[in-house]
Amino acid sequence: MKKIAAVAGLVVVAAFGATTASGDGFEQHEVSMEQYQTLLAQCRYANTGKARAECRAEVKQRYRIGKADASLDCRTYSGISVCGTLKLSRSERQCTQDSTDKGLPFRRAEVECYALS
Repeated sequence: MKKIAAVAGLVVVAAFGATTASGDGFEQHEVSMEQYQTLLAQCRYANTGKARAECRAEVKQRYRIGKADASLDCRTYSGISVCGTLKLSRSERQCTQDSTDKGLPFRRAEVECYALS
């Protein structure tokens, strides 16, 4: 399972460009200090303590501080800043769907449901 996750991570990271090898052979994606801090901070919205810890560990493994990545999808809605692809729970996905059905733009619904539901 761990090997599959690492391979999947490499595919995602490779799609973004600027990478560097880390000590464990995993490719790290280069982001600015602000982007890195946002990626770490958004982990606080994960549903469980375990999910928050896993999120922080994944950020530390996948990213390193360097130059800003203009292709990293960072956005702020309702005072909540996030970067990258959000891992939504089933209820957060349903919230996002319900919100977009009611006319809220997807990106905003995704961030608000991730952080506030």
